Order: sequence, then structure tokens, then C-alpha cells
Amino acid sequence: MQTRMFSWIWKGFLMATLTAAIWPSAHAQDLKSFEQKTTVKVLPNGLTIILCERHDAPVFSYSTFIDAGDVDDPSGDSGLAHMFEHLAFKGTSQIGTNDYPDEKIALAKVEAANNAYEAEYLKPVGRDEQKLAELKKAFLAAQAEAHKYVIPNQFTEVAERNGAHGLNAETGLDNTMYFWSMPENRLELWAWLESARLSDTVPREFYKERDVVLEERRMRTDSDPIGRLIEQFLATAYVAHPYGRSSIGWPSEVSQLSATEAMAFHRKYYVGSNVVVAVVGDIKASEAMPMLEKYFSKVPGGPKPEDLTTVEPKQFAEKTVTIREATQPFYIEGYHRPSYRNPDDAVYDAIQDIMSNGRVSRLYRSLVEKQQIAAEAQGFSPFPGDKYPSLFAFYAVPLPGHTPGEMREAIHKEIDKLKTSDVTDAELAMYKTRARADLLRGLADNQGLANAMAEYQTRYGDWRELFLQLNRVDKVTKADIRRVANQVFMPSNRTSAEIDFTTPTAAAKNNGGAQ
Repeated sequence: MQTRMFSWIWKGFLMATLTAAIWPSAHAQDLKSFEQKTTVKVLPNGLTIILCERHDAPVFSYSTFIDAGDVDDPSGDSGLAHMFEHLAFKGTSQIGTNDYPDEKIALAKVEAANNAYEAEYLKPVGRDEQKLAELKKAFLAAQAEAHKYVIPNQFTEVAERNGAHGLNAETGLDNTMYFWSMPENRLELWAWLESARLSDTVPREFYKERDVVLEERRMRTDSDPIGRLIEQFLATAYVAHPYGRSSIGWPSEVSQLSATEAMAFHRKYYVGSNVVVAVVGDIKASEAMPMLEKYFSKVPGGPKPEDLTTVEPKQFAEKTVTIREATQPFYIEGYHRPSYRNPDDAVYDAIQDIMSNGRVSRLYRSLVEKQQIAAEAQGFSPFPGDKYPSLFAFYAVPLPGHTPGEMREAIHKEIDKLKTSDVTDAELAMYKTRARADLLRGLADNQGLANAMAEYQTRYGDWRELFLQLNRVDKVTKADIRRVANQVFMPSNRTSAEIDFTTPTAAAKNNGGAQ
């Protein structure tokens, strides 16, 4: 689940106990010093490189931020962005193969065999089962032949053998990120590896990875009651915008994704104008920038893909989802809210903090500590994404003997307090203190800073917004919180979902149905 500040990917880096007293001088000094040691360059292909010098240790961290995620999957091809993330670790024409010219021919045969099999499989009438079996056999044989040229995991092994730490990637609804840390004397090797997998992608072992993604879906969603509930919750909350689609992909669509479609996605979204690369650590911009420009100029250019134009229509009636089965009860509800560009974005952050930040938060004190009806209760926003208008959500996990209905009633009482009376001066001050402290803490970590710089550069066109956002935090008032709460937390704007415990026999009869 996504929380703020700015993205859940780097939220973990931004937890601290620093006090507000150190902020005024640290703010000005840090922004000025970061400007002095940060260099930004837009290459001729449109790709943006951010270099931030930090010579505390002989290491660097990087983040490659692609402004494309699950929400950009073409209609009928949900899961494609996630599939391409898997491909990015399979190597290039120079890494992961023992004979690329022959492998390229073999991969073309795999694609032809898949197309033939899929054409027969998808026939609405007249499908020849014997022919289908023969086509599947030919498809599997073509994959086996192509596999002869594969050197498994070579990309990852080369990186880790040279000191890569925390090597990973994340496909979110709004973006895809690749990141790791490495010794500073391996900067050029990293540049070669990273630029190559952006510019020289090979759809190696695509159909093997497609099976991996389907298994991920079975584990994360199909076999997880809360995973199924959240998927149904979002599909109910959204009627038009792709935020309502399964983030990992619908099974029928993932199972039919092809390498050809994945490469078409790559050509559209993995262009220089849609990529920001941030490097933070023991580097000298004067030396590093010319070298990075040499490698990353190989990434294809092209126009930046247009943002989605679909706007979720206003919700006029409350919607509900109920799953009945013999499992832990659970309650969640969400209210449509604007995107991060809305002037009230910091107000939503304030509401989240006051309602949910730790043991002093309103939901914890009320549902967990005082009433003792919930094991956990929180609000979070934006969900499921933040690039486009999303949801402000609340959830609670009932303790034994208590029901989702009790969670719903208790959450609504706390929401009503936001609408009818001001938050206290102490609550508002604590939010602003934590926001400042979170930012300061994040600046101390190379990986967190690289992630944040790349994302803010993409979302705002200027990494400095990472600092300037605190101006908006400072301006949040108690009246703002009441106003936004009354505008957004309305029954007609609400979608709720719950898991109701039902005995196994009754659950089998109901078949875990959604209402």
C-alpha cells in the first residue's frame, strides 16, 4: 500500500525523531549546499541525469526512474509493465547469451510458435484440440532450443560480483524504478550495465517469466483473502480509470502477453524523454557526466508518451463489497481525492498523519487502545497511486469477537470529529515537525535521496521541489483540515469492502462471493 512523502518506495528511508528546532537553519543550509553539489543535464535524447556529490564513503547509489507503470498497460494487456521489469534483468545482446546471433533466430521461432498456438487457442468456435496439442508441443520445443543460448542470471551476477548491493526494481502503478548501490570505482561498469538494459533489451526467457508472474499473482492475490478483497475493492471504486485494474494483471490477460507486445511497450515508454537517472555518492560530476553521457546517449530518443486522459467520473452513490469466508475479518473504505498536484495535497498528508501516525494517532488511540476492538487501524493516502486522482483509505483489523461493522462505525466517528471540530494545535504542530524530520532523515541516505531526486525531477520537473514542499506543509491550517474532510469524506464518495468470517460450510455455499 502506498503512503507519502512522496512515494512509498522511499518512505522507509524517511523515518526519524529529529526535532523541529534544528529545521530552520538546516533547511536553508541543506538546500543551498545540495544545489552546490548537484548537477543536472538533459541529454540530446531527452534523458535526464542528476548527479549529487557526497564524499562520505567510497560508494554511490542510483535510481533509474521510468515514468511508466501498471496504469500504462494497454487495454487487454494488464501486467505488461511488470513483465518488462522482469525482462530488464535477463541481459542484453552482450550479457546473458553465449551466441546472440543464433539466439536471435531462435527467439524469433519462439515468437512464431507462440503466435500459432495462441491463434488456435483463442478461436471462439471450431478449436482443434489435437492441433492445439501439437502447436503447444512445438512452442515448448522452440523455447527449449532458445534456452540453449542462455547464460542464466549473468546480468545480476556481473553486478553483484562487482559489489552491487540492494540490487532490485519496483513496478508501481505510476512508474518503474531500478536501483542499487555500488563501490565508486565501478561507476563506469554500472553505466555500461544500466544503459545497456535500457537500450539493448532482449526478450529472453519471456514466457518462462510470464509463468513466474502468474505464480506471483496466485500467491499475492488469488491465495490471499486480503489480496482478493483489495482487488475487488479497487475494481468497485473505479469505473473508468485504470487504477481499478489489477496491478499485477488479470490472469486471462497475463497468460496471453507476448514478447512482441513487451518490446512494443519498451519502444514507447523506455525512451530518453521518459527516463530520469539519479546518482548520489562519491562521484565528481566534472568527471562522471561526460562518461555517463557517452553511455546513456545510447538510449533511444523520441517524444515523451502522453499522460492518460481518462478522468474517473464523480461517484454519486456509496458502493460496497463483501467477501464471506473462514478467514480473518477485515474492513477497508476509500474516498476519491485529487492527485498530488492539487493545492490541498499537503492537507491530505496532515489528515493521514493525525489519524494514523503511530500510537498517538487518533485511530490507534480510539480503536486499538481505548475501545480495544481492533488489532490495527490506519488511514493512508494516496492509494493505489498518486500520479492521478486516487483514494484516501482507512482500514481496521478486528480483534476476536468484533466485526467489520464495528470497525466501520468506529472509523466514521473519528472521521466525523475531523469534520465537526478542529484538530488541536499540538496535533498540527506534530505533523509539521514529523514532515520536516522525515525529509532531513531522507537526505542522509544515498539510496533514499537518489530515489526521491529522480521522482521529484519527473513529477515536478525540478528535484528542488523535494525541499520546497515544506512550504506547503507549513501553510496547512486547522480550517484546511475541516474543509477538506467535509468535501471528501462523504457517504456518496465512499467505497467500502470487508471480509466477514463465515463458517467453512456456509463459506463453501456462498463460494466467497462478492456483493
